[in-house]
Order: sequence, then structure tokens, then C-alpha cells
Amino acid sequence: MKIASNSFADNGRIPGALAFAVADPAAHIKLSSNRNPHLQWSGAPPGTKAFAVICHDRDVPSRADDVNKEGRVVSKALPRVHFYHWVLIDLPPAVTEIREGEFSDGVTPRGKKGPDAAHGSRQGINDYTAWFKGDKDMAGDYFGYDGPCPPWNDELLHHYVFTVCALDCAKLALQGKFTGAEALAAMEGHILDRASLTGIYTLNPAL
Repeated sequence: MKIASNSFADNGRIPGALAFAVADPAAHIKLSSNRNPHLQWSGAPPGTKAFAVICHDRDVPSRADDVNKEGRVVSKALPRVHFYHWVLIDLPPAVTEIREGEFSDGVTPRGKKGPDAAHGSRQGINDYTAWFKGDKDMAGDYFGYDGPCPPWNDELLHHYVFTVCALDCAKLALQGKFTGAEALAAMEGHILDRASLTGIYTLNPAL
């Protein structure tokens, strides 16, 4: 399979319009347009009954002690973990393209509704759900796509990996709200092929 985007090139910079936040000289960051990128894929194998799209940031700090703290930096040497930004499943096999802004256009405090989405698909909760858990203004279930917002003091460029999977089943065995890890577990044994596209993003003006 192959995947491409009109929104950014593979291993290229993700535009600010596709991010949760952009850099701001006064406050370090400000909220952005938060539009999902355009994605198009081809070459699905025979027997494909559905597609799933997963986006994760592979460079999230494993500890938040220094994240967005004045006078500190998040060291590039710090071990990193995954953060899921988009979990989209049960896309029909006829759907091989997603328009920019089709699933997300703007930041929604407390999260967008779900899991039901366009084309009869379903969206899981992304990891902003856990990140904003203690924030009285932002806490909620964040279904669907919410874009990059890496720490503004991180020494490391963040890599956002968009993966489309061709599946041999029309519906995954998931109910209610589900996470990226749960979606990947449900896909085990059902993936016929996959393709990935990576974009980079930072809020650190030094990078």
C-alpha cells in the first residue's frame, strides 16, 4: 500500500493549521485551527473490508516534570513514549481519501463527540483525554483527531506517524469509547497491509 497527503510531505513539517497549537511570542503557544490533514491511499490488497487510520506521536516525554516550565528544558535524552492523536476505524473499503478538515476543524474544549463519525466509521478517544483530565475547563472525552501540541521547551523534534491499515473485517470488535492501544489490539490478526506517512512539528522556536 501507499499513502500520501496534500497537506504535508513525508518527513516534512506539519503546517500550523493542522496543529492543536502554534507558537506565540508572548505566551509560548496559542490554540490553532486543529484541522485533520488530507490523506489518500492506494494499493489495498484483495479481501480488504475496511480501513483504520491511526496517528501517534512517538516522541512524547516519559516524564512531565519539566514540560512547559519556565527556565527548564525537556532533554532530548529523556526516554520517549507514544501519544495517540487520532483513532479512526471501520472506514468502508470504498473510502480511500480523507479531506483536510473533514473530521476536525477547530479546537473543541472538552472534546469532540463520538464514537460515530462520517462514512459509518467510528473514532476512539485520543490521549488528550488523559492529558486534560484534571483541567476544569478542558476535561472530557476527546474523540477523533486533535493535532500536535508538543512541549514548547522540548529539545526534540516530534514525529507524528499517520498509518492506514487494510483490514479483513468490516467492523472491529470494540464497543463504546476505545483507545489507540485497544484499537491496535483489536486489529491483531486482521491487518492485510499498511502504509505510513510521517510529519514533524515543534513549538520550540530554537528548532
